[in-house]
Amino acid sequence: MQHIPVLTSQLIGVLDSKPEEIGVDCTLGGGGHALAILQACPLLQRLIGIDADPAALERASEKLKDHAAKVTLVRGRFGELPDILDRSGVGPVSFIYADIGTSAFQLDRPERGFSFAQDGPLDMRMDPEQPTRAADLVNGLKEQELADLIYRYGEEGRSRKIAAMICQARRNQRLDSTVQLAEIVCRALGLDPKGISAGRIHPATKTFQALRIAVNDELGQLEQLLSSAPDRLAAGGRFAVISFHSLEDSLVKEAFRQREQDGRYRVLTKKPLTAEPGEVLRNPRSRSAKLRAIEKVSSSEVRGSI
Repeated sequence: MQHIPVLTSQLIGVLDSKPEEIGVDCTLGGGGHALAILQACPLLQRLIGIDADPAALERASEKLKDHAAKVTLVRGRFGELPDILDRSGVGPVSFIYADIGTSAFQLDRPERGFSFAQDGPLDMRMDPEQPTRAADLVNGLKEQELADLIYRYGEEGRSRKIAAMICQARRNQRLDSTVQLAEIVCRALGLDPKGISAGRIHPATKTFQALRIAVNDELGQLEQLLSSAPDRLAAGGRFAVISFHSLEDSLVKEAFRQREQDGRYRVLTKKPLTAEPGEVLRNPRSRSAKLRAIEKVSSSEVRGSI
């Protein structure tokens, strides 16, 4: 499966990169957004690409090889942005962006355990060196804890039924398979696992989303990024985030609102930018993508508004 970056033209437009400055891709993935930005901004001095997945860095290195002199690849989590920039000797930057979500490369590799489309181990770690796997949560949490996790991170209203069925199943055997878990979720909802049509959203989607978010502390990482990234911008610098579900978008919207209130930042997207119909047809994943951005205003603009 080819990973197609979403909202690329919108991202390039909102970042409005200035020449001979530095930008940061906090979620490098396969390098799709990075390549588009490097091609659109030929005078960009340096692009720092961050990803926790070593396989993603390897793919990105190949994709960006024609721009290798400008690209610095860093293995790390986007919540660690301040430490990464400090270690890289980087001061204020002209733009920072993040695409919060799972890449098609991860979904397409059953051994990574992100998808129920192919059977694989219940893993879901974006960083394979992380200690906690999805199987650890599925087999180790108490029923109420599991129900709360699925409800909070998956926004699944039937989380209690699902958690109860999982706990019943694990009494007989440890749950270590993605397909095994997906079938349990289907049965908890009174559905035949073999009768799920290919065109509909799979009933286990929200449960898998919840486990992935918990395993990778995605919301905690996003909160850290939202707290630190604006402070690393130069005057006139821009910070953009692409999110894919309401939990993420709500965090981004509120963080940007609070930044605007302090007078040093300006929200550039009163409403989130979304995919055009043509992009949705080419890339159905883009249907749920939302892009929000803020700009750090210059000191003269701040003084002028006082």
